[in-house]
Amino acid sequence: MKPSLERFQDAFVDALYGAESSEMITLTQQPGFAVYRNTVLKGATDALLANFPTIERLVGTDWLLAAAALHARLSPPTDARLLHYGADFPGFLDGFEHAREMPYLGDVARLDQLWTQVHCAADEPGIEISALAQLSSTELAGVRLIPRAACRWIWLPDCPGYTIWRVNREQLQMPDELSWEGEGALLTRKAGQVHWQSASAADCAFLDACAAHLPLDLAADKAIEIEPSLNLESLIVRLVSADAFCAANPARSS
Repeated sequence: MKPSLERFQDAFVDALYGAESSEMITLTQQPGFAVYRNTVLKGATDALLANFPTIERLVGTDWLLAAAALHARLSPPTDARLLHYGADFPGFLDGFEHAREMPYLGDVARLDQLWTQVHCAADEPGIEISALAQLSSTELAGVRLIPRAACRWIWLPDCPGYTIWRVNREQLQMPDELSWEGEGALLTRKAGQVHWQSASAADCAFLDACAAHLPLDLAADKAIEIEPSLNLESLIVRLVSADAFCAANPARSS
């Protein structure tokens, strides 16, 4: 059984978000509690609006406020740093009844989330392509490329989520026609600014393999499985130029 203080704290938090228990009735009936509840709920909904600006541009402030208030009651913050609040929000939008006609909203929210993660990540030095060019083919095959903390990528197989996100993030006009096919995105940070670019399924498979600490030759195999005609040299140059990697370490011999 939980200690009485811990049990009370859990019940208090539940009551703040509407899940009242019998032991909280005396407290929750006090006028001041309603004021405190509204303040806490407003803080959570305001954080969601701040953390998902592209969603707000797509659906409008009132729609997002209503969705955010419902989500905040179902999944209240667990971290005092509200900049990180909303980890479950993309999944919430995937299943939200009022978003059925906008099946891309969850993926757009995922990209907003990646933007925040890149913006907040620790600084790390990138690598230069010249450092790889100096290696022999055998050495290069064993190199492990390590993604930087300020590097995020995602493959969205079901919709052009990256195009929808990019156009709205850059406050551009949506194209008259969209090719309804999967897209990927790569987000990195340079000189304190978050940058984004499209990424192929092979790019994302390669980055996934690098994040799993596979040596370059095995990471390349993962990408080539997705795109057999892949130009590996072009892929590496493109990702290194985007500051995707922070180090290149030779793989240890087995």
